[in-house]
Amino acid sequence: MSHKIKTTLEPLIPWVIPILFFVLWQLLGSLGILSKKILPTPVEVIEGTIRLAQDGSLFQYIWISTKRAFLGFFIGGVIGFVLGLVNGLIPMASKFLDTSIQMIRTIPHLALIPLVILWFGIGEQAKIFLVTLGVAFPIYLNTYHGIRNVDEGLIEMGKVYGLKGFSLFRQILLPGALPSILVGVRYALGIMWMSLIVAETIASDTGIGYMATSAREFMQMDIVILSIILYALLGKLSDVLALILEKKWLQWHPNFYKKKA
Repeated sequence: MSHKIKTTLEPLIPWVIPILFFVLWQLLGSLGILSKKILPTPVEVIEGTIRLAQDGSLFQYIWISTKRAFLGFFIGGVIGFVLGLVNGLIPMASKFLDTSIQMIRTIPHLALIPLVILWFGIGEQAKIFLVTLGVAFPIYLNTYHGIRNVDEGLIEMGKVYGLKGFSLFRQILLPGALPSILVGVRYALGIMWMSLIVAETIASDTGIGYMATSAREFMQMDIVILSIILYALLGKLSDVLALILEKKWLQWHPNFYKKKA
């Protein structure tokens, strides 16, 4: 019985601290310790959420921001993955390209916002470009080092069994690099939302960042807090998606596989 209770409650453990935080936040706001002008209570934020949901603008903002984020992630992910594969598999390509890529990587991509606005204006291209740039490098690095760090013994064993070319890549190199690649994906998902937050806040006329900026101008603190919470929840959902992919694609890996009790 106790084992069943433990199994049932285990998924709730990660949410204990966030729940306690919101309870404490509401309590301090209700007692007047936290000024509502500075930090509205969770109940007030929920009321603001309901208002925006009723006129449909909330879901529109969420959809627009999510679409921007994952479009930029897809483009940047493909670029980073392909460059990582090319440089990881072809030493000569690495000699020509890696130094240049590392030099570009050290430039803070958010510092390019003034230049990006001059190039693209405040349209969709600017925000997608910033997300793409932020996402590409973590996936590139992890793909590159994942390919380079595949066990040489496994590669030789694959060749002994007659694997070569694409077969060797599909059965040995890619699975061996996959843990590192998925770490890069999780890291890139965080950068994806960070890049979008800054891009939407500084130069946007739609999306969650625009909602926060407009609310700030009218001193609607509940909507500003709602915007922050939405970014946090979307980031968490993205991370959960990455974890699901890890469990699905790395069942063979001893560090990820868990035997059923």
